[in-house]
Order: sequence, then structure tokens, then C-alpha cells
Amino acid sequence: MEIAELYKVYQACRTITTDSRNCPEGSIFIALKGASFDGNKFAADALKQGCAYAVVDNADYADDERCILVDDCLKTFQQLARFHRRQFDIPVIGITGTNGKTTTKELVSAVLGEKYNVLYTQGNFNNDIGVPKTLFRIEKEHDIAVIEMGASHPGDIKTLVELAEPGFGLITNVGCAHLQGFGSFEGVIKTKGELYDFLRNNADSEVFINGDDEVLADIAKGLKQIKYDTTGQESSEITGEVMSCAPFLKFRWKAKDTDWHEVQTHLIGAYNIYNMLAAVAVGRRFNVSEESICNALGNYIPSNNRSQLSITEHNKLIVDAYNANPTSMKAALENFQDMAVSPKMAIIGSMGELGAVSDEEHQKIANLIGKMDIEDVWLVGEGFENADTPLRKFRDVEEVRQAIKEKQPQGYYILIKGSNSQKLFQLPECL
Repeated sequence: MEIAELYKVYQACRTITTDSRNCPEGSIFIALKGASFDGNKFAADALKQGCAYAVVDNADYADDERCILVDDCLKTFQQLARFHRRQFDIPVIGITGTNGKTTTKELVSAVLGEKYNVLYTQGNFNNDIGVPKTLFRIEKEHDIAVIEMGASHPGDIKTLVELAEPGFGLITNVGCAHLQGFGSFEGVIKTKGELYDFLRNNADSEVFINGDDEVLADIAKGLKQIKYDTTGQESSEITGEVMSCAPFLKFRWKAKDTDWHEVQTHLIGAYNIYNMLAAVAVGRRFNVSEESICNALGNYIPSNNRSQLSITEHNKLIVDAYNANPTSMKAALENFQDMAVSPKMAIIGSMGELGAVSDEEHQKIANLIGKMDIEDVWLVGEGFENADTPLRKFRDVEEVRQAIKEKQPQGYYILIKGSNSQKLFQLPECL
């Protein structure tokens, strides 16, 4: 069945599900495959539970007249989402980057939401399945869309931009992450730059770019750029500076035609100023007032264990346990070092997907911490197993939980940072 024809079926149903446990009446079930499951096997169940149609790519399971047989369910799902996206002539902003892309997506959406009805990526639905699901949520009442795109292998961003077809792009930064999948830092640069590569095909496209980032400046050549920075470059539309970080970031910003505007945020980390300035730049481009921009940024409260301050009965916790890579880990530790608070404690989890350089990168982090004025540091996970350091090591989060019971730390500012796989998000309830 051609995509245009299948889209007519979708228009009659208006709901797509990829989970046979959630089958709204009259919906379309698309049988996706995973590492440990084959959606084709659940097509019959989906039809019994209320789906009007089931899209399958294995003829053995197309034994019902309501089954639609295609060559590849994932590709069909993606192409159908792109066809849906093309029904709407609205600005689409694509956001990617090694660190800060989810926070930046949230900030940009909050700023634009002051003036527009914004469709934006929920949570971290930023992969080859999550992006299509987001695109299907676009409706006629939406004025603009903000689509987050993640990558762990070369070509991932190329796939996603060809689905979302953004006219605007924002790469937060390019750092060391997913090196096991990318092969090298150069591989990361090339993959993130696939967003810029796509935009070069459209003469009207624009990118929002950190003017202080030399890597981004190099790969963005030839594109129409809206710059933001902290160094006051003449070519930048927006400039800003950190005023304080005790512990929440307070900063100020100005455009070429405005005075300074101060914003007290609920985000921890001076590095978040670039995420804030990116949102300012986007807001200004789409004519959101200065007052509304400041209100949106000042009212934004982070969630999902990203730069959160959690105050317990005994301690104050800086929880950044959703993800970690060498770049974000270094930034978080340096920010923690610079905070004028004491005493300090850090519980640092291993960083995942670093491949052959894992031992080297974990040793660098251990060395960095060793030079810092942090009273107590616990390293968690197998990534630090081979690190040559006097710092205390733990095999996993369960060992840490036991040590917390024994030590019962009180009165500390505690940084909790690590990859999600280390499950450090379980620790706040113990501290």
C-alpha cells in the first residue's frame, strides 16, 4: 500500500499505537520490532483489543482482512509520520547536541509558548521511533513545532531530519559521548552536523548557534546564523553573562537593540547559560517580547533528574543523574567546585558507551576530582574499576545505599551525577 493511501486510512482512524497493550478503539497498530520482541506476533491481539487495522511486515501474520502488509513496518511508520508532518506549513525547529538538548528544547518551548501554541517533544522521545510519534501529534491548532533529535550512531540525525524536515536548527554543542557507537569525536561532530547538512538544502533555513563554540562555527559555515554568546561578539544577536550561581543560575542578557535583562532561574550550573541564551535567541527570532522571554525562563523548573536541587531532611542534593559523558561530567564537577557552599560530597556514577576509551576517560574524571576541594567522593560502577585513585569505589548503587545507611551523611551539599544505567536516581530517597 502506498503511503498516501495508507494516510487516508490513518485520517479515518486518527490514532496509531505500537503497543499491543494499549489499543484505543478504532486505532491502527503498527508492528515494530525490537531487540527482544517482534510486533508482528501481537497483531492479532491488537485487533482483538479494538484496533481497526494492523500494519505488519511478515506475511505469516497477515491472516486477517484488517491486516495491511508492508515491506518494513518501521520505515512505513516513519514515512507516514513525515507525510503527516507535510500537511502543516508551520515552522519546525530541530534541536540536537551532545549535552543540554533536552533542557534547551524545554526552555525554547517555554519561551515560544508565551505567544504560540507549541508542539514539542515530550520527555526524551528523540530517536527513530520517538520523533515519528512526536510528528503524529502535530494538529492544525499548532503554530510551531520543536523537535528534539538524539543520536548514538553515524547517520542517526540524517534519518531524523529527513523525517521532521526542519527549517530551523540548533546544535547545543558537540562533546565526547556515545564514542562506542560513533567511533571517535570526529564521528560525533559529523553526525551532529547532519542537521546543518540538511538545512543547507534550503536557502531559507536558519540556525541558532553558540558563537563561543569553535567546533560549531566551523561546521556551520555557509548557513544563515543567529548567534548568541557570552563574549559580546559584534556578529552575535544575543549576548549574556553569569551573574551568580548560588546554587541557582542568575544571568543577564541583551540584544543589540535592548538593555540588559536579569533572570533568576531554577537551574543549577553556570553552563546552563548557553541553553538559556539559545532560548532567548529563538524567542527573539519569533517576536516573543523581552518580558515574556524572561518570565518563561525564570518560571521554568527542571525535572527528570536534570540539574535539580532537592532538599531533604538531612542534605541538599544536586541531582543530575539522567545522563553522563566526559563533557557533561567535567562541566558538572567544575560547576560544583565553583559553588560557594560547604561541606561538599559527590557521588559519581560511571559513564556509559565510551568503548575503547572508557578506562582513559574515567581516569581523567578521577584525576579531575582528585584536584578538587570536595570533602567526600564516592565513585560508582565498573567504569571506575580500573581507575588509579585513592577515592572510595562502589560496585553499584546497592552498595552505595548500604554505605549511606552506615555513614548517614548530614549537612552536605551532595552532587549526584552519572549515567542513567547506574540508577543513581534511587539515592535521593536515602539521603
